[in-house]
Amino acid sequence: MEILYEDSDILVINKPAGLVVHSDGRTKEPSVSEWFVEKYPESKDVGEKMGEIERPGVVHRIDRETSGCLILAKTKEGHAALKKQFQNHEIEKIYHAFVYGNLKEDRGTINLKISRSKSDFRKRVSGREGREALTYFEVLKRGPEVTLVEAKPKTGRTHQIRVHFQALHHPVVADSLYAPSKPKILGFDRLALHARKIVLTNLKGEKISIEAPYPEDFQKALDIIG
Repeated sequence: MEILYEDSDILVINKPAGLVVHSDGRTKEPSVSEWFVEKYPESKDVGEKMGEIERPGVVHRIDRETSGCLILAKTKEGHAALKKQFQNHEIEKIYHAFVYGNLKEDRGTINLKISRSKSDFRKRVSGREGREALTYFEVLKRGPEVTLVEAKPKTGRTHQIRVHFQALHHPVVADSLYAPSKPKILGFDRLALHARKIVLTNLKGEKISIEAPYPEDFQKALDIIG
């Protein structure tokens, strides 16, 4: 696991795609929480509990197929401070994603509420009902079939970026849940979404900006579109 930032209270890692943040309690598979407890056994009681499922170190989560910046708490003080920053929308999260098609605007705001799908428990839907969700985006690069975008979710709803870009009819490349009929292109066999950057304040009051380098599949996709 690549460590991008570490102090006595906070850890930021570059999570590889395909790794879950914490166990769902139903299956036995490697997780970030499992790695965290092995590396920091003194921090095993830091985190949250969801029913009977322990989530050591977890402050927030990113999807299994998403790569990039993930914050973990090593101390209870660190966990409380980070949770407060998340609740106050003080932590800046920046994602890079390849989406299908060519976005018309160079930048924009997606302001659509998000709720649970009534037809599929795994999915979320956007519309007039649900919880407020706000995403800012900017185009970074355009290819023949795709657009590379930078997305800044102001809120932290489940699948927010995926749902919002699907609502624009430009779903994230290789998203098997929200774009199952689309061809997998640019060599992606997983969701083309990368948590590129996190900006947070540590317990000393210092503002820290952490960036996760692109994984190999992102770099190859960039080489393909030129």
